[in-house]
Amino acid sequence: MSLLRTHLARRRASSPRDFGKVAVMLGGDSTEREISLLTGNAVLAALKRRGVEAQAFDPQDRPVQALVSERFDRVWIALHGPGGEDGTMQGALEWLGVPYTGSGVLASALTMDKLKTKRVVVGAGYAAPQYAVLGSPADLPGALAAIGLPLMVKPASQGSSLGITKVKAAAQLARAYAEASAVDPIVFAERFIDGEEYTVGVVHDGGLPSIRIQPATEFYDYQAKYFRDDTQYHCPSGLDAAAEAELQGAALAAFRVTDCFGWGRVDFMRDRATDKFYFIEINTTPGMTDHSLVPMAARQAGFDFDELAWRVLESSLSRERR
Repeated sequence: MSLLRTHLARRRASSPRDFGKVAVMLGGDSTEREISLLTGNAVLAALKRRGVEAQAFDPQDRPVQALVSERFDRVWIALHGPGGEDGTMQGALEWLGVPYTGSGVLASALTMDKLKTKRVVVGAGYAAPQYAVLGSPADLPGALAAIGLPLMVKPASQGSSLGITKVKAAAQLARAYAEASAVDPIVFAERFIDGEEYTVGVVHDGGLPSIRIQPATEFYDYQAKYFRDDTQYHCPSGLDAAAEAELQGAALAAFRVTDCFGWGRVDFMRDRATDKFYFIEINTTPGMTDHSLVPMAARQAGFDFDELAWRVLESSLSRERR
C-alpha cells in the first residue's frame, strides 16, 4: 500500500491522540546541523506543550529503520540542508511507510537545487534575476560580461545562505566562485537586485502576511538570519494592498508549480527602480528558531508557535496509508 500524494484536501486533528507517537527528526549531518537542532528542539517543546507524544530523533545517532522498530506513527521533519531537505529522507520515509510533514520527494529534491527551481519557475512564466551557470573558472569572464556588477555567486544547493557572496568588483569573483564550489560543485552567478527582500510563508494552501527583511549586512546572510540582533523584520511589510496581493499570488504560484506541499517559505527581491518582484528561492523546511520568519508571520496572522507546529504536523495526516 502506497502513501497518499499531494493535492489532497487538508486533514485536521481534533486531539493529540490523532497523531500517535511522533518523531521530531532533527540534527543530521549537514552543514546546517546547528540550526536544525535549534528548530527541532523548539518544535519538540511546542508539540509537548500541546499534549503530543513527541520524541527527538537524530538520524546521525540512530538508523532511520528505528522509526519502525520503535513504532513511531509519523515524523515532523526538522532537518535542514542535504540529507533532510533534499528528498533523501523523504524517500526513505516513503519506503518505510512512515508519514511525514511537508513536501514530498520530488518537490524537496527540486527546491533544494536553486538553479533547477529557478528554471522551473521561470519556465512557468514568473520573473527571476538573470543568471549564468559557472561550470568552471573559465566561465567567470562570460558571466561577468553578461550579468554585470554587482552580482551574487551561489552554490546550487544548501540553505541558510551558506556559500553565497555578493561580488562588487571583478577581482572578487574568483574567490567567490571558490567559496561556493567548496559547498557545492554546481555554482551560478545571479544579477543582484537592488531593492528590498520579502518573504512569504505558506501553511497548507494559504499565504501568511509578507515580511520585509532589512539586514544591517550587505545581504541577508547566515549570521543575519540566525545570530545577529541588528537585522530588522517588518511584519506587516508595509506593502499596499495591491502589492501584497501580487506578492501573495506569486508565492503561492511558485509553491504550486514546484509541487510543494504542507508548508514552506518563498523568498523574493523587489527592484527599487521598477517595484517588480523577482523570485529568489523556496525553502520547504524553513527554520523554526527565535529568529525565524514563518513563526513571525504566523503571529501576525493570529496564531502562535505551538499552533504553527501543530498545523505543520497535520500535513503528515495526508500521507497516511489508504
